[in-house]
Order: sequence, then C-alpha cells, then structure tokens
Amino acid sequence: MAEVKIYTSEDMKFENLSRNHLTLVDFWATWCGPCRMIAPIVEELAAETEGVTFAKVNVDDYGDVAAGLGIEAIPTLFLFKDGKAVDKVVGVQTKQALKAMIDRNR
Repeated sequence: MAEVKIYTSEDMKFENLSRNHLTLVDFWATWCGPCRMIAPIVEELAAETEGVTFAKVNVDDYGDVAAGLGIEAIPTLFLFKDGKAVDKVVGVQTKQALKAMIDRNR
C-alpha cells in the first residue's frame, strides 16, 4: 500500500521529481477546509494506484514552491511526468477525476 509523502522545497527540484515517472503533488495548508476534504481522496487513490508517487506540499511552509508554480488557490494538484508539470486541477476533485487525470498522462 502506497502512502502520500510529505515533500519539501528540496523534493520539488527537477532532479528529484524526474526520478519518478509520474508524481501527483497536492498543494495544501492546514487551515484550508477544501484541502482537508480532498486529503482522504488522495490517500485512497495512492493506496490503489501503482506506478505513481503521491506527495503533499504545505504552502505555508514552502511558499516559494507554490509561488514558483503560480499557485493562487488551494488545493491545487499538479501531475508531474519525468519532472515536468503535465496537468493540474484546482479545488476539490472526485477520485474518478484524479484517476482520469493520471490515466490520460501515463
């Protein structure tokens, strides 16, 4: 069973992201209600999905990463493929919508 990893600014560097074929990163904050709503969905998807790394970045702790990606609202989820952002969604999503995003970028 896969788990959702906690990423730092260092983890978000291209060299680290490119080690994994696909990485879904959830940008969130503790005070964000919608972020708390999507967290169990991401965790459930991580447990069910092979070949994808799932991670979270707290924007309060790593605002530099969020700013660098142009994140203006949370939750924002980016899908990285070989170190490059290939897809993103903003706001609470269904598990099916997140799975579809992953599937279309495999």
